[in-house]
Amino acid sequence: MSDQARIQELESQLEQLESQLMQSQKMGSVGSLASSITHEFNNILTTVINYAKMGLRHKEEATRNKSFERILAAGQRASKITTGMLAYARNTSDRQEPFELNRLLSDVMVLVQKDLQMHRIGIDEDLQAGVWAKVNSSQIQQILVNLIVNARQAMGEKGRLKLTIRDNKEEGWAEISVGDNGCGIPQDQLQKIFDAFYTTKKADARGQGGSGIGLSLCRKIIEAHQGRIRVESEVGKGTTFTLKLPRAESPAGLIDTSAA
Repeated sequence: MSDQARIQELESQLEQLESQLMQSQKMGSVGSLASSITHEFNNILTTVINYAKMGLRHKEEATRNKSFERILAAGQRASKITTGMLAYARNTSDRQEPFELNRLLSDVMVLVQKDLQMHRIGIDEDLQAGVWAKVNSSQIQQILVNLIVNARQAMGEKGRLKLTIRDNKEEGWAEISVGDNGCGIPQDQLQKIFDAFYTTKKADARGQGGSGIGLSLCRKIIEAHQGRIRVESEVGKGTTFTLKLPRAESPAGLIDTSAA
């Protein structure tokens, strides 16, 4: 085998390993949310069972209709979570296309909302409507899940999560930020956080966090989008990550309903 052929083979193997690593990191994110999502499904099942019992006990049409409405709402909530989780876990395409950032963030919040509630994390949103970017939606969702889980871990209980979406037309970016009021990152560590296997935190009792893979993959994904990822942090005050993605115009015929 020639040197050139050997180099091509090694490059192909590297691409496969990077793809597997990215999927592994995605599954790790799913694992970090498994407890909260299981808790949410338990709540949904409790709602369904209780209202089914109420519908069986009471013969009045109004009471039965109320029971059916609550059961339907709970079922729709379960379906939304399941659909979001399956789409997040299965999508391995590299295709990039125009996507509305409010919708993208909304899909992420379906997955992480219960986890934030369980840790009593408040959410502050400053979301500009109608901001489109050319992205692979699954890959950007993977970044956002990772950043939000990191922020929650940095804050502990009763923190405040700040989510921002901005249309930076002057510089050609669609921007989405995830900020926290947690412990912050020391300046001497800030330049290293995107290095592979470098981490500022230890793994918890369940082995979550501390691998040093997440932010390295985040940067790789953003670079593949011809975008940028920026971080600002101050010890004791918190950290904000900003994704700068190539802007896209709303596809013809589509009307933004994110503010509705």
